[in-house]
Amino acid sequence: MKSLSIAATGMLAQQQNVEVISNNIANMNTTAFMRRRTEFHDLIYQNLRRVGSTASDSGTIVPSGVQVGLGVKMAAVYRIHEQGNLTSTDNTFDLAIQGNGFFQVQLPSGETAYSRDGSFQLSPSGQVVTHDGNPVSPNITIPTNAVDVTINSTGEVLVKLEGQVAPSNVGQIQLAIFPNDAGLEAIGDNLYLETPASGTSSTSTPGASGYGTILQGFLETSNVNAVAEVSELISAQRAYEMNSKVIQTSDEMMGTLNQLR
Repeated sequence: MKSLSIAATGMLAQQQNVEVISNNIANMNTTAFMRRRTEFHDLIYQNLRRVGSTASDSGTIVPSGVQVGLGVKMAAVYRIHEQGNLTSTDNTFDLAIQGNGFFQVQLPSGETAYSRDGSFQLSPSGQVVTHDGNPVSPNITIPTNAVDVTINSTGEVLVKLEGQVAPSNVGQIQLAIFPNDAGLEAIGDNLYLETPASGTSSTSTPGASGYGTILQGFLETSNVNAVAEVSELISAQRAYEMNSKVIQTSDEMMGTLNQLR
């Protein structure tokens, strides 16, 4: 009775679906978090009567055949790269990207990671770093005698030094874009790595064609929609219950066969 194994694949698929939904809900307040969506594929089909085969010596063709499905499998967990809301923080080194692009972060291993989380801080030497102490790339260092820091929409870091009238440019933030943002590998800590699926990054100054702009004193919020996630959770729960009901019904049918005399 194939319905037992078919329903089991359905229960497993919905279990994985709930895990993805729960991760979305858990990260509702994570800065610049991008919600995930589960994609499913049907499994291979068993041909009891192949479609298109001849049904007689005269060459008549079977129009539809008989194919029995064997269940479902998870095909992908797709990341939705939709702009989150921007919330004001009034913090000098909080930066939000309006539009396309990622900040570049230098990891201790020497690799370059990418992130839309712009909650930056200063290291003891005045370097602009992430909350884990990883420096932003290209490196930007704020002088210790700076009395004001302004980061404009094109990523120029301008500081006003004591005793000077005109601000000084101490660095330039650059953004990276990819042919396929969904192909980036998430490694946690709001960071992503380039992969063959994402394609090679292209970097330029904010505001260039195809690149977003920088907004100082703001952060991008998670793009998780709480109402939509709860709705998806209820739908997954009902699908799980229906698959479990199929297993229960199949078990009762097998029990009926065992009771035959």
